[in-house]
Amino acid sequence: MEYRRLGKTGMYVSEISYGNWITHGNQVEQDAAIKCVRAALDAGITTFDTADVYAGTRAEVVLGKALKGVRRESYELFTKVYWPTGEGKNDRGLSRKHIMESVHASLKRLGTDHIDLYQAHRFDYETPLEETLRAFEDLIRQGKVNYIGFSEWDASQILEAVKYQKANNFDRFVSSQPQYSMLWRVIESEVIPMCAKEGISQIVWSPMAQGVLTGKYLPGKKAPAGSRATNKSGGAMISRWLREEVLETVQKLVPIAESLDLTMGQLALAWALQNKNVASVIMGATKPSQVKDNVKASGVKLEPATMRAIDLALGNLPERDPEKTVSPNPRA
Repeated sequence: MEYRRLGKTGMYVSEISYGNWITHGNQVEQDAAIKCVRAALDAGITTFDTADVYAGTRAEVVLGKALKGVRRESYELFTKVYWPTGEGKNDRGLSRKHIMESVHASLKRLGTDHIDLYQAHRFDYETPLEETLRAFEDLIRQGKVNYIGFSEWDASQILEAVKYQKANNFDRFVSSQPQYSMLWRVIESEVIPMCAKEGISQIVWSPMAQGVLTGKYLPGKKAPAGSRATNKSGGAMISRWLREEVLETVQKLVPIAESLDLTMGQLALAWALQNKNVASVIMGATKPSQVKDNVKASGVKLEPATMRAIDLALGNLPERDPEKTVSPNPRA
């Protein structure tokens, strides 16, 4: 496993992060989830990403149990706040009230006294930005949060926040968590250049396009039993990639992966890591063998000729529209 600095901070993250959006609390039982986390640790993964909303808060609980007994200083723990975690009017958003209540709830569920990276899960159009940023600043001053980031913000929102942080001498955002893969490249036009200029790294989710880039979904065939496409929680998200046009095009990547002695999944992860602004790619797993397989993408260097071959194979399929800077999935 190789490691990269997160933004301009002194903290390193593993190139492959372990995320539990779909799996923990939904797709796999707790014992299986714990085995996957332990396999991740054994493979050198030190970065673990979750959110309070995942599986209705159950994902944080499972991750906390899986990491119990592990030396706290040996891993980086990330979570998020924004989406509803209750029925009340204030059980959502980025108000000071919700942030403060949510961080304490997350700390309790995760079984820790601090969060390494606390992320605004979306931009809140109803709460004054300064209120959100001051609440984050206070959490850092209190020692409950080490660093702050955001997920699925567009370039104008990032710029507005950074300007306010600079003007008030606040701790700056150090990370962005967008969707990014061979099939979804909308952040390349504006978000990545903006973040690179401001010292903000990308920690990308869905680098394998919900598993479609592994090549296991074949054109004209039913989705494999037990796959994400057959899971209630992940099926809606992956459906956009299950078009015949997409599946047929993805199969053109098979000979490229084989020529490099890589699996399709490893190729997808390695491709995302070729972007210098990407600090880590998030992968999920339902069994330890998937973890062991995916971590082999760390450290892989793809030659320019290979990157061109991938672009040629995909043609005009990837989403690159700069207007589509918001994730199609509301809670990823």
